[in-house]
Amino acid sequence: MGAHFVARMYDSDAADAWKAAVDAQLVEIARTHSLEPFAGRCSVILQFYFQRPKSHLRTSGTVKDSAPGPHTSKPDLDNLAKLVLDRITRNGRFWGDDAQVDMLAIGKEWTKAGEGGGVLVTIRRGT
Repeated sequence: MGAHFVARMYDSDAADAWKAAVDAQLVEIARTHSLEPFAGRCSVILQFYFQRPKSHLRTSGTVKDSAPGPHTSKPDLDNLAKLVLDRITRNGRFWGDDAQVDMLAIGKEWTKAGEGGGVLVTIRRGT
């Protein structure tokens, strides 16, 4: 017989905070832009920005030479993307379902010292 696997999803308090922040921004965008959900395909670019932990910084606030360059630690890009796409779908003002996304580009990087984190979302409707 084949092996059996069980997938479990863990929603941390940090994920709840991200969901709330994404939801708040989506509500604000929908409020200020008279959006109607569209049908058809679209492409999405998600660029995530994370504040560096204090252990990466000198007391002056500059990045230590020993600090990692690219952001290659958790959270995983696929989990970040799923959270944002699911929140956009749940909002109901952008598209009917995130299955409409036929191209997805995702990146993550550290912010400059003193800058906050977040995500830049770009949605392009297909033709």
